[in-house]
Amino acid sequence: MKATSTDAGLANGAASEPRGSGVLRVAMAQVAPRLADRQRNLAMHLGQIEAARQQQADLVIFPELSLTGYFVRDMVPEVALPRESAEIARLVEAAGTLALVVGFVEESPQHRFYNAALFAEQGKIVHVHRKVYLPTYGLFDEQRYFAAGERIEAFDSPRFGRVGLLICEDFWHLSAAAIMQAEEVDLLICVANSPVRGITDQGIRSAETYRLMASTFAQLLGATVIVVNRVGFEDGLCFWGGSRIVGPDGSVVAEAPMLDESLTLGIIDLAELRRQRMITPLGRDERLLLTIEELQRIKRRRYGG
Repeated sequence: MKATSTDAGLANGAASEPRGSGVLRVAMAQVAPRLADRQRNLAMHLGQIEAARQQQADLVIFPELSLTGYFVRDMVPEVALPRESAEIARLVEAAGTLALVVGFVEESPQHRFYNAALFAEQGKIVHVHRKVYLPTYGLFDEQRYFAAGERIEAFDSPRFGRVGLLICEDFWHLSAAAIMQAEEVDLLICVANSPVRGITDQGIRSAETYRLMASTFAQLLGATVIVVNRVGFEDGLCFWGGSRIVGPDGSVVAEAPMLDESLTLGIIDLAELRRQRMITPLGRDERLLLTIEELQRIKRRRYGG
């Protein structure tokens, strides 16, 4: 697996600053999980966590369903884990002071199954996001196997500020981005299992769409946006990787290679977040109450009452 470090701030000496002085080191674990092989994938996670620690990362992010692979289908009950499981606890313990994002199939106490991702920090799970928008069209059939999440909400992190966590298809819905703006996030993380869909002279169409969305949302939210996508093959499909960190000005801070496994390190300069919000204060000027009132009006028109 390749290990790379890329960031515009490296040339300016950002990497040599003491930790806690306004920079955060994020490792994107662009991996190829083995389908339904939870133990093998667990070992892979532990190895990547240790490699991220060696790179002095503050946060390591794995893709959607990184513990199971994507096309689990009828195997969902066999690969599912409650968030209190021994395997999850082992990952959180291994991360230690390193913050962690992992994708897994969550089994609820009511024995519902969710496409979920957790954020752990300082030795405990801080937040679990259950994928809200389950694609069931074309080659996707998630609604047959997963229950849909019912919340899109941000959470607070001592080091990363206000954080939002989305899973793949959630990122494609403007409503999710609007909620994240209302939540005043500093960092938006999207974990994905996006396959190659559409080949053009310019490259992979699905990859280009993610690139455009990440840049647009970063600028509109005035936040850092991180997209971590998997690689490898499953069920005849190729996953393109291309994970990236995008700064609040829409520029690429760090980018993983296309198609290959890698652990790519990027450095986030917190001063840049402040500077961009001063230059373009979209969050300050957002009229949230107007939005709520207009949505209530539309709700009455479309659904009555």
